[in-house]
Amino acid sequence: MDWDAARVSLWLAAATAVSLLPPAVWLARWLATTAARARPVVEAALLLPLLLPPTVIGFYFLTGLGGASPVGEWLARHAGLRLVFTFEGLLVASWIVNLPFMVQPLHRAFAAIPRSVREAAWVSGLSPWRTFWRIELPLAWPGVLAGVALTFAHTLGEFGVVLMVGGNIAGQTRTLSIAIYDRVQAFDNAAAAQMSLALVLLALLALALVFALDRRNALQER
Repeated sequence: MDWDAARVSLWLAAATAVSLLPPAVWLARWLATTAARARPVVEAALLLPLLLPPTVIGFYFLTGLGGASPVGEWLARHAGLRLVFTFEGLLVASWIVNLPFMVQPLHRAFAAIPRSVREAAWVSGLSPWRTFWRIELPLAWPGVLAGVALTFAHTLGEFGVVLMVGGNIAGQTRTLSIAIYDRVQAFDNAAAAQMSLALVLLALLALALVFALDRRNALQER
């Protein structure tokens, strides 16, 4: 087991899930409640990371945010921030590829809340903000947990974008998925099998949690 790679993977997965949750909650609730004409366009853009090859996303990331790009040059000069071959770059790329995995369960959870529930809260004197915190978010909590679980698991297994954006720097950007690739290239199948099993078990655990939450919601709606 490459423990440095495991540490980077776990830290990246946790940081992605925690930092992506607030904007994902806002976006999911907006999609569930808005009647804006731009909604289909936003939903289509949201699903793009699921359809595009990771190399395409990595290419545009390097082109738009790399050191040679205007944005990348500005960040390096004024903020001292490099987004290529760094953990910070991995985190930003992880936000992009994981947004649909976080938003979709949240969207379903907020969409399942009847509008009459919100209207009853408003009639009772709750502001929209307090209605969100005291009524909507507790009702959507299973969707929150499902989104976090899916995002965490998907981040652990991401390979293409991670390799293109972060490279393969030991202790900094080398994740378990890249370490598995390295071990296979070195014909060390035993180490590759050990790390692969760890990722499989974590993914199964995350999916079991998601399905358990969906089943709980279905039972509550009966």
